[in-house]
Amino acid sequence: MKYVLVTGGVVSGLGKGVTASSIGVLLKACGLRVTAIKIDPYLNTDAGTMSPFEQGEVFVLDDGGEVNLDLGNYERFLNIKLTRDNNITTGKIYQFVIDKERKGDYLGKTVQVVPHITNAIQEWIERVAKIPVDGSEGPADVCIIELGGTIGTTIRHNDSGILDAGDIESMPFIEALGQFSYRVGPGNFCLVHVSLVPVLDAVGEQKTKPTQHSVRSLRGLGLMPNILACRSTKPLDENIKEKLSQFCHIPVANIITLNDVTNIWHIPLLLREQKAHEAFIKLLKLQGIAKEPMLDEWAIRARIYDALHDPVRIAMVGKYTSLSDSYISVLKALSHASIACQKKLVVDWVPSSDLEDSTKAEAPDLYRAAWRRLRGADGILVPGGFGDRGVEGKILAVKYARENNVPFLGICLGMQIAVIEFARSVMNLEDANSTEFDPDTTNPCIVLMPEGCKTHLGGTMRLGSRRTYFEVADSKAAKLYGNVSFVDERHRHRYEVNPDMITEFEKAGLAFVGKDETKRRMEIVELHTHPYFIGVQFHPEFKSRPGKPSALFSGLVGAACGQLELLLQNPSQWHLNKETYNKQWLLTHAVPPEREFEGLTTSNGFSPTQSHRNRNSKKPATRLSYRNIRSSGNGMHV
Repeated sequence: MKYVLVTGGVVSGLGKGVTASSIGVLLKACGLRVTAIKIDPYLNTDAGTMSPFEQGEVFVLDDGGEVNLDLGNYERFLNIKLTRDNNITTGKIYQFVIDKERKGDYLGKTVQVVPHITNAIQEWIERVAKIPVDGSEGPADVCIIELGGTIGTTIRHNDSGILDAGDIESMPFIEALGQFSYRVGPGNFCLVHVSLVPVLDAVGEQKTKPTQHSVRSLRGLGLMPNILACRSTKPLDENIKEKLSQFCHIPVANIITLNDVTNIWHIPLLLREQKAHEAFIKLLKLQGIAKEPMLDEWAIRARIYDALHDPVRIAMVGKYTSLSDSYISVLKALSHASIACQKKLVVDWVPSSDLEDSTKAEAPDLYRAAWRRLRGADGILVPGGFGDRGVEGKILAVKYARENNVPFLGICLGMQIAVIEFARSVMNLEDANSTEFDPDTTNPCIVLMPEGCKTHLGGTMRLGSRRTYFEVADSKAAKLYGNVSFVDERHRHRYEVNPDMITEFEKAGLAFVGKDETKRRMEIVELHTHPYFIGVQFHPEFKSRPGKPSALFSGLVGAACGQLELLLQNPSQWHLNKETYNKQWLLTHAVPPEREFEGLTTSNGFSPTQSHRNRNSKKPATRLSYRNIRSSGNGMHV
């Protein structure tokens, strides 16, 4: 087994996750099997109880693991299925060690960070790296390990001076990885350090000092970087590379530029363009095993994305709209679907609370702006969430979509909101609600699942891959999935549609076209009289892939741009035809290969899909390079 460790320095948010994923793509293109591990040094055992404002979206795996959003990047980039153990946290490691201590496994010894915690970390990595994640038998060839946190941040240590150590919670992992690199040997371990080379606007000069200090800190902690991945707004000058090589003791050939690009699919291409694969092959002694990387489809997809110009507008109505990472998988799924439709995705963020009457009274400008964005959308999406803030605004958005025949997709809570709105508006049950928001409602449309728990919130929801059986063969959902009898999708919910009210709903015209094996748990709801009105209890975004967009997201985008009927006739053939058309269309519309990396810049890092604080922004639309990428002040364009 070969190991590639990715660390980050200077500042957080440099894109370690995208870099790690892109390295995996490059190595996979060389014919190698790749797996991935993410280390998060926080004390939580998993990400399940965290607010999206803390770490972004909680990504859900097939086995029910609630993990860091970077594992979503790994799955999408590498087309693999990870397990909950692929996300290591300080909480998991300490819990593992303490459980062993309670059982007496340490034979009366004093349990310490070194060696017991550090040994547990190393054993966990070796065990998980051997788990097949690509559908083939046997372990992968290479395991990518991303260490969360930042190395090289200055912190105070009592009154004794400055300790240049970075995030203090990372220290046990850094020590463990230093021991691990020594134990597995230099031919089996490679360290990639992602660092920042800022450009000062006043002088336009690239500054290397932050990276020099970060590398010095890393070396002082026992880890020796082999490859330096430098984030910058533009490619590094040769003299800057030579300077970094001299002070960081890294060959110039192993210093890679990761400059700003229009979309993150360009990052593997940037790595290949700079022959990063040759450095990995040499460092990991993979000569004779790895081949030249083939990234043709990846390059086509990246270039098609950049050349799209005909917009499709989707209004995202949610409560976490000020941090787009809260919905990163939803954004990716929309992006995958829009590329398949040859449309340029424009996401208009609509804070659900801004649609409510209380905002109309307190902040009328926000109220008018929110409704203007909602009414201007080609499609409306209400994603998952928890808590009652903004719920009434979501209900108003669903009502608008239903009454005005606007394509609508509701996910998890979004489906529950659609049921509540239907009960209130169509069935005249004025106080219809979820017991999550109103425990005393006389018309509880949404109720706590029998196995649900209100006292212990971590890991007690209905999680992971569950099977949904189609009850109505000619439903839009069934057709979009290719007329199969069932689908397996990932879930994360504690409440469900009240099974005792199903008959009333169906008599009123709301069709529950997908149910679980007991037929008492509602999974998919449709309104047959509407052009596209679908709600699902599961999260289809978690299994969407760049080359295989989610069926329901394809349906939403297809309905929003007038392609739904063609899609419904033969979904599999539609995707095949689109793939062929994409390649032909690229020849006449996209940027030629020799200009692949020309002008790939944005002001927000790797891609417009990075986190943006976009609420109430007043920035006018601006051009992002010559590729006709547009960004408006109210949203993100992916």
